[in-house]
Amino acid sequence: MAIINRIGDYADDMTAWRRHLHMHPELSLDCHETAAFVVERLREFGIDEIHEGIAQSGVVALIRGQGDGPVTGLRADMDALPIEETTGADYASILPGKMHACGHDGHTTMLLGAARYLAETRKFKGTVALIFQPAEETIGGARIMVEDGIMERFGIEEVYALHTDPFSEAGVFNTCPGPIMAAVDDFEITITGKGGHGAFPHTTLDPVPCGLAIGQALQTIPSRNADPRLPLVVSLTIVQTGSATNVIPETMRLAGTVRSFDPDLRDMVERRFAEIVAGQAASYGVKASLNYMRNYPATINHAAQTQFAVKVAEEVAGAGNVISDRQPEMGAEDFSYMLEKRPGSYLMLGQGIGPSCHHPAFNFNDDVAPIGASFFARLIETRHGV
Repeated sequence: MAIINRIGDYADDMTAWRRHLHMHPELSLDCHETAAFVVERLREFGIDEIHEGIAQSGVVALIRGQGDGPVTGLRADMDALPIEETTGADYASILPGKMHACGHDGHTTMLLGAARYLAETRKFKGTVALIFQPAEETIGGARIMVEDGIMERFGIEEVYALHTDPFSEAGVFNTCPGPIMAAVDDFEITITGKGGHGAFPHTTLDPVPCGLAIGQALQTIPSRNADPRLPLVVSLTIVQTGSATNVIPETMRLAGTVRSFDPDLRDMVERRFAEIVAGQAASYGVKASLNYMRNYPATINHAAQTQFAVKVAEEVAGAGNVISDRQPEMGAEDFSYMLEKRPGSYLMLGQGIGPSCHHPAFNFNDDVAPIGASFFARLIETRHGV
């Protein structure tokens, strides 16, 4: 590993920062204490400009190099998850029901490490825009920051991000051009009939047969409506109805998620949902309402920027520790909104095999923080060379 020596000198500090953040997790847009900690560090580093309160608790900070040059955005997410931690670490979350179970404490730390080095050395032209973002796990803080105009306001031309990967060996980078993570949509279907006694079904309008038929019909969308060469997941994950064995319920609720990469396929799925729900409701003589919610779009890496990022990663980790043809996955990531606005790339950094993200035993590996920080720093020095 060609970790930058000076960043290696920060390793203990980075561990302390990360563990402080781990102990004090915050959710969604309410990352005010996390942002305050970030801003305090940035001021210690002598960052040129710090802009607070974007997307409520987001921060954009600027480091200016030696003369005119490009403006590159580096993004880290800050929010945690509503999970009760089971790591047993002596720096475990002190807030019940909240923990950093997706490595955002580590992402923030890696960007802080890069910021400290870049502010010290300034061996680059142009400007670095450090983007510390809330609400990746919930309502899309990246979307809100983009809608708040950060790309135009700060003149950001390209944007990059790292995410920890507990399914890869420590220090191994992996990414791919094109789609790397899926679009995510959620749906909720409410079926309303007429309840009554289970012994007298002829006096009722039972919503359950319709709900079961809708659930089965939805599974024909991937198998019979979608091009089999295009990835698509339709998962019915919630079925709620009834309260007693001898009572036919009044209503039934179905809900779940849809994952895809192709925009036209995504449109088709939403259309078929509406057709299936309406058709089955008419067939069974009940009423049914559909709430189909489009959430994060697919995270699509730009080819040229991904090729460049791979070369930088190879300089830091060695060519044997960089995978440039990672298989896309059906998880979602709101960095997609930034990649819709500007070219860039999203990469994963292995932290060693262990509990998955969103698991109560997950814990970021502090040993890889200098590797991620070195990647960010080398990316800037290479793209903004003096």
